[in-house]
Amino acid sequence: MGQGIHIEGLSKRYGSGDTAVLALKNVTMHVAPGEVVGLIGPSGSGKSTLLKCLGAVIDPTSGRMALGEEVIFDNGWRVADLRALRRDRIGFVFQAPYLIPFLDVLDNVALLPMLAGVPNGQAREQALALLTALDVQHRAGAMPTQLSGGEQQRVAIARGLVNRPPVILADEPTAPLDSERAMAVVRILNDMARKYQTAVIVVTHDEKIIPTFQRIYHIRDGVTHEEAGEGRSF
Repeated sequence: MGQGIHIEGLSKRYGSGDTAVLALKNVTMHVAPGEVVGLIGPSGSGKSTLLKCLGAVIDPTSGRMALGEEVIFDNGWRVADLRALRRDRIGFVFQAPYLIPFLDVLDNVALLPMLAGVPNGQAREQALALLTALDVQHRAGAMPTQLSGGEQQRVAIARGLVNRPPVILADEPTAPLDSERAMAVVRILNDMARKYQTAVIVVTHDEKIIPTFQRIYHIRDGVTHEEAGEGRSF
């Protein structure tokens, strides 16, 4: 069962004194299980900082974050093992693919479930199913340097989804893709969200996919506000 994302009064300050920069200012945001929400705003507005805080990559300064009923941060981390939190409960999809250069495509995707204790054969089956859904299964035995930029990104998306995490954080996931493949990625994210009750946040500047969101959070100068999206079919 999915857990949802709950952020209340989250702030992030870099530096101190006169040189302090408040990158996030009292952000409140909720994403229900099964929901895909867009996060948009100009460069430097705090989008990536928010994802990094929620993904336990950087420490917030203050505020509260919860996955479902479990509070993971409340003016300090409430989770003992942040590495396990990132591995098992949060799927990351970045703009750059960050594939492991010495593993083939299949094992790049299968590695996370293997690390989580899934038997190797089962992990590779899960990986191949996602590669097939993203139309890149024919590259399963290829090395990352043999892929085009678009193929690398689709492999990275498969890796982010393979552990069926309750939370997916996607940072510009469709940026290098053409319209048809960008919409295929959006479709997969929505299907995954519905099937596994995953809460998904998508940071994007891609005007092709913005109309597909039911809800959108705008962020500017570290402050968010919510509006209804078009929820257009895709």
